[in-house]
Amino acid sequence: MEERNFETDAIRAQSERTDYREHSVPLYLTSSFVFDDAEQARALFADEVPGNIYTRFSNPNNTELIEKLCLLEGTEDGIATASGMAAMFCSMAALLRSGDHVLASRSVFGSTHQILNMLFPRFGISHTYVDVAKPETWEAMIQPNTKMIFVETPSNPALDIIDLEWLGKLANKHHVILNVDNCFATPYLQNPAKWGAHIVTHSATKFIDGQGRVIGGAILGTKELIKEVRFFARHTGPSMSPFNAWVLSKSLETLAVRMERHCENAMTVASYLESHPEIEYVKYPFLPSHPNYSLAKKQMKHGGGVVSFEVKGGIDRGRKFLNSLKMISHSANLGDTRTIATHPASTTHSKLSTEERAAVGISPGLIRISTGLENVQDIIKDIEQSLLASN
Repeated sequence: MEERNFETDAIRAQSERTDYREHSVPLYLTSSFVFDDAEQARALFADEVPGNIYTRFSNPNNTELIEKLCLLEGTEDGIATASGMAAMFCSMAALLRSGDHVLASRSVFGSTHQILNMLFPRFGISHTYVDVAKPETWEAMIQPNTKMIFVETPSNPALDIIDLEWLGKLANKHHVILNVDNCFATPYLQNPAKWGAHIVTHSATKFIDGQGRVIGGAILGTKELIKEVRFFARHTGPSMSPFNAWVLSKSLETLAVRMERHCENAMTVASYLESHPEIEYVKYPFLPSHPNYSLAKKQMKHGGGVVSFEVKGGIDRGRKFLNSLKMISHSANLGDTRTIATHPASTTHSKLSTEERAAVGISPGLIRISTGLENVQDIIKDIEQSLLASN
């Protein structure tokens, strides 16, 4: 197929039209599919021919979504899952065995911590956390039984940036799987597979959906690894519904234009906050003050839609700030058209200890802003009045 730009692929890559000649891909709300004859049924179950058997295995809407995501991420194959956390869990559990070890960046989402800390030990899978700020220590922590390196970049919510090119080379040197959660960046801003990632995971609930409507996840990667992941998912059942796949495929058609606005607004908000006397500090990948600014510029197209900052006055002031917001939503989600403010220490990362939160840059008063698509002056106006009201 002729090489096209991201925006064109996101819109024009879709399933073949049926005999009805529809312009928009239809919904396939069916649990099962009919076989032409007994031989076709046998061949389908034996994986000798392509085709649909049962929507837990595959569905035309899910297939279209994954083919489009693979095209945009530059991966060979993938599967869609019922949620982002189903994607995170399956991308690890399908490829790990009892006795295996995971090297993980300490800066990962709260539920990912729970998988590593609480669930995997039940199955004899161990892990070691590494400090994002000390990459020189990572190689020494790779053990003979290390099977996977798992990272987020940018991380949630501290917005740490990890050098994907360096990490890809490290993973290949030690013959371990590099698994990158690309949720905050989306395929539009960053392509981990380009830098050596073997698996790329997404919570499609966030920026890929972009309007807070549906839950979904995706696991993308090499054919060899996705074959194992597909077997695991097929028999454990974390499949995405066809309706959600249809919604998310439609969402991808506007991903580029939405991310441009998210990033433009986030940069404006971050710059405003950095110059505000009531703010202790601001973290945003494309601010020159970010410790990994040059690296972010190298591997990301823009800085993303999320800004993290600390209000002067600690946790009490932070709570007053959230309670004083009038337009901005107070929610635990992100990636919506609507700007959202979150207090990670008491919500998304509340299951971590105070020491664990401190180790990943989550201070008691940290606020995470997922910058929406409203007029940026209205976003800033609400932040300004909230800072005044909470003082």
